[in-house]
Amino acid sequence: MLNLKPIGLVGGTVICAVGFLLFIPLITEIFYESESWQSYVVPILIYLIVGGSLIITNRSVELKISTKEAFIITVLSWILLAFLSAVPFIYTKINLSVVDALFESMSGITTTGSTIINNLDYLPKGILIWRAMLQWLGGIGIVVIALFILPFLRIGGMQLFHLEGDDPYEKFLPKISSVVSKIILVYVALTLILIILYYLNGMILFDAVAHSFTTISTGGFSTHNESFAYFQSNSILNIAIIFMIIGSIPFLLLAQTTITNFLNVIKDHQVRLFLTILIISIIMIYYLARDYVEGDIFHQISTISFNTISIISGTGFVSDNFENWGNYASVLFLFLMFIGGCAGSTTGGLKIFRFQILFKYIVLHLRKMLQPHMVITSHFNGKKITDSTYESVMTFFFIYIITFASSALLLSFSGIDFLTCISAAASAISNVGPGLGEIIGPEGNYSKLTDYSKLVLTLTMFLGRLEMLTIFVLLLPSFWKN
Repeated sequence: MLNLKPIGLVGGTVICAVGFLLFIPLITEIFYESESWQSYVVPILIYLIVGGSLIITNRSVELKISTKEAFIITVLSWILLAFLSAVPFIYTKINLSVVDALFESMSGITTTGSTIINNLDYLPKGILIWRAMLQWLGGIGIVVIALFILPFLRIGGMQLFHLEGDDPYEKFLPKISSVVSKIILVYVALTLILIILYYLNGMILFDAVAHSFTTISTGGFSTHNESFAYFQSNSILNIAIIFMIIGSIPFLLLAQTTITNFLNVIKDHQVRLFLTILIISIIMIYYLARDYVEGDIFHQISTISFNTISIISGTGFVSDNFENWGNYASVLFLFLMFIGGCAGSTTGGLKIFRFQILFKYIVLHLRKMLQPHMVITSHFNGKKITDSTYESVMTFFFIYIITFASSALLLSFSGIDFLTCISAAASAISNVGPGLGEIIGPEGNYSKLTDYSKLVLTLTMFLGRLEMLTIFVLLLPSFWKN
């Protein structure tokens, strides 16, 4: 029998959390003496009353959940966040439609970075900081889900990252709380360091705070229409490069790293392959596209490196129109969108480890063709790869491709061109942000798309962030049977 009390408690906590967080844009508007602060008062009161009531009603419940309840809580929390966070976009001065507000909100909490807003430079400060906060919260949120929910639910091979003791049927909360606290501490510390570095290198404090939120979360929302091209600073680009790479590394690994064991980061199989792919991609694009990038060699390297790590990490910042770098650069960036960063990071995409597991399975299958009776075992970061892990990864790849193709097909019904359909679907499912083509390319945004297309992409972003299977399992009739 489904226990609704834990679901109600978590739902009430999410609603209250959004209510309290809305005080930050409210205070920001008051500080900058804007009348937009009034738009936040009513949502705050409603969220705190409704959320508080749910918490009080279910406060005595024991947080001991089943697999079924874990699926529902994970999906419901993300849906609640998207809808609740969309309200400020509707009632502030920018006055977005419900569809546009939901698109912008979903893009924020999934750290996708796609936007339908054209006049970022003239928006009230409160809504700009709200957009940035959504991505910062979405970043740490997906890290926690990737570490403690997806391995338990055995989604897409994530059982490889199952922590000893994180079983909902055991008393694991003290251990989980300790690990989560360390990860949040690292996340906050990196954000504060980044704020200081951005500020010291020429950003005003407001821009430094907003861009720090969206850099460490590999989100990509900016406070300017030109994104990082606005700042015209190699030092700012280089700082962003370093922190986008950090955001692409498993945060559990970062939390376990000290000065004495710093090299453990490089020893991780995912990290090594991620850095290898990144370096090779930068070198390839540099030798193919350097003639199209203005400036001296240092600016060329910074620009190419910045846009490459921005795409593979799913951040989505731009500092130059990379569509002018030649078709090869655009095709390579399309591939990089799918790859993504490491599992347990804030990035989107398929994740590096799944390609490693798939490659190991292909090698294993080929060897078994030669020696059918031979017993062969493969390992990843010291852990044995089981048959169920191989099955999970292959299932995930199949579902990912089907979802991407379905999204592109649905977009084609709205009459947009082939390149826009493909790149928009790829960008949404990989949570990247900018696509290719005149409409959604580096110099455009998603405002010209129809409401139908925006809803398709909103759903695709949602599916991509929660790794699809978490949501699709809810569609099985057997899931709802006792």
